[in-house]
Amino acid sequence: QVHLAESGGGSVQAGGSLRLSCTASGYTYTSNCMGWFRQAPGTEREGVAAIYTGGDGPYYADSVKGRFTISQDNIKNTVYLQMNSLNPEDTAMYYCAADIGPCLERPLEVRGFNFWGQGTQVTVSA
Repeated sequence: QVHLAESGGGSVQAGGSLRLSCTASGYTYTSNCMGWFRQAPGTEREGVAAIYTGGDGPYYADSVKGRFTISQDNIKNTVYLQMNSLNPEDTAMYYCAADIGPCLERPLEVRGFNFWGQGTQVTVSA
């Protein structure tokens, strides 16, 4: 089965930057949709960004558009999330997700992904 491992989380001050990494291992198909989601305490998990290898995208939530950038390194089998201009509202547990084949019509929905990492915490202080 597919295993996803996130890293790169931490604590930063408002206006700072972080780069999250997600490395996939195990059985995979040649093409897949990779996404980043986040969930703060007491809230539902929300999609942040997604990208499809060899297809359309990337896709971004309005709340992070212009600040976050998703990218994928096929050689390293790793997807990244560059997070700039962070603010306290970005504080959450960030999860890497994967789905076999192209992204769905609505690519930032939880139901579109079958494989999930354990998450990495991002904390932004004012």
